[in-house]
Amino acid sequence: MINRAALIVRLKEPFIQWINDADPLDNRSAITFEEANEDRTVYLIDESEADHVEEWLALNFMQVFECELEDWYADPALWPKNITMELFNEWCDIDCHTVIVDTVGGPIVDDEGEEDFVEE
Repeated sequence: MINRAALIVRLKEPFIQWINDADPLDNRSAITFEEANEDRTVYLIDESEADHVEEWLALNFMQVFECELEDWYADPALWPKNITMELFNEWCDIDCHTVIVDTVGGPIVDDEGEEDFVEE
């Protein structure tokens, strides 16, 4: 087990509607709820924050929301103009999991190249 909690964002219907409405190509078939939530990003936070997820989100929702938006469209011009905590709550649900088991062992590699290894 590792000393992290996992936050998983599940997209709600308004987010999925935005995905389909904002599509700059406008020639693809509409993304469904199931497709949008098929493979979600997992955000690791300090395990001590798990008991206060709402407080953590109040401080960090913008980074999480922007990451979720960028997963669909990298151009911020396509994003909602007024990003607020209220909008985040309307568009996203959060699941928090506190039991994280690393079954691999060994170093965790940062594939962004910022660090060669993240210490366990």
